[in-house]
Amino acid sequence: MIIKELRGKAPQIPEDCYIAENATIVGDVTFGNECSIWFNAVIRGDVNSITIGNKVNIQDGAIVHCTYLKHPTVIGNNVSIGHNAMVHGCVIHDNVLVGMGAIVMDNCVVHSNTIIAAGAIVTQNSVLESNAIYAGIPAKKVKDLDASAFSGEIERIANNYVMYSSWYK
Repeated sequence: MIIKELRGKAPQIPEDCYIAENATIVGDVTFGNECSIWFNAVIRGDVNSITIGNKVNIQDGAIVHCTYLKHPTVIGNNVSIGHNAMVHGCVIHDNVLVGMGAIVMDNCVVHSNTIIAAGAIVTQNSVLESNAIYAGIPAKKVKDLDASAFSGEIERIANNYVMYSSWYK
């Protein structure tokens, strides 16, 4: 793994987090407890800060970055960032699933209890409401989450990743 201090800022990683051997974490990055950062994930707090809550999993190949002099990245608790997703200079509240290959761009706000479907693109300055599923390019609301069969998926996936990470420790 590459854990690199940059410009006087070193990643802050609690002992109970799992970091895969080839993950990269640079600069001003702070993690909560029980996080897992998977193979080939990159979390680059070089140009602004990245703050990550508890029980966050950043899956294989995902990228988390921020925007110079403009937008830090803030990720709440119980968030799953899917394989090859990109999260950039935005705020993601608690209990969110960012699907595989999805992109969340600068200055977006994703409110709690939201699913962003695989491959969706959340364009710059978007605000996604709570309790909804968003899909497409650009991402649009497609369903209320409370009425969906997916309503328990966010917590299930976050808890599964805590379990998976225990296998690797």
